[in-house]
Amino acid sequence: MSVLVATDLDRTMIYSQAAMGDAQFAALDTVCVEIYRDAPLSYMTTTAVELLSRLADEVLVIPTTTRTPAQYERIALPGGPFRYAVASNGGRILVDGTDDPDWRRKIERVVSASGAGLDEVLTELRARVDDSWVRSLRIADDLFCYLVVEPAAQPDEFLPSWQDWCAARGWTASQQGRKIYATPRSVTKSAAIAEVRRRLVDDGTVPADAKLCAAGDGWLDTDLLSAADHAIRPRHGELELLGWSAPGLDVTAATGALAGVEILEWFHDRCSVRTASDRARPSARSVGTS
Repeated sequence: MSVLVATDLDRTMIYSQAAMGDAQFAALDTVCVEIYRDAPLSYMTTTAVELLSRLADEVLVIPTTTRTPAQYERIALPGGPFRYAVASNGGRILVDGTDDPDWRRKIERVVSASGAGLDEVLTELRARVDDSWVRSLRIADDLFCYLVVEPAAQPDEFLPSWQDWCAARGWTASQQGRKIYATPRSVTKSAAIAEVRRRLVDDGTVPADAKLCAAGDGWLDTDLLSAADHAIRPRHGELELLGWSAPGLDVTAATGALAGVEILEWFHDRCSVRTASDRARPSARSVGTS
């Protein structure tokens, strides 16, 4: 195995009806992959389900998400179970579905030494917001926090000012749709993926020169996309709004759930994944003469 795939989930692999748009949701054949509070929440197209399942059969796929472990576990992601997953924006590494306590302890040491604590950030954030445009303030994994907002009512000056305050204290602030995240700058998806890759090289699962292919749609994915050997983002989401690019970065032609299909097809091409007919066809070695 000479390729690793690290992919963001929300709005990259899986989509809510709102993220797809009503017209696309009605036109596509979809499968529900997440139930929340007894209602369907996230979907994939049937084509994407098949592509991800086939990809995971051929290469090591590492789901890489800002979701907490509990939020991640709600997803019935095709191709699982996955040997490794990265959750909490890199704050957790899950090994066969179980949290790695050594990685978490390392993260806590790094965060405590690199800037403001979560309590300080929360105190400042609460002083800057009000109920006229903020629906809720949530703490994720005792590591970072985020607002759920009404974007139309959000003050224009809030995000730039909040980003400046966070940057001066070792944190990053970014907005993805209705959510505004504040995360420690030292907690990244790329660092967690680098640790997973190191382990896979050490145990002989992949060679030292294994290529990393990555996908993501938000600012919290930029470090991962920049660190990858090959990277792609969808033509929607935070990075599209920012016009973000990087050397060698590919961007899908499609948007919404169709971008997810395109990303998976791109992974197949980069990883040289065989089609079902290829796998069924006898190899030259098996039919050759002695």
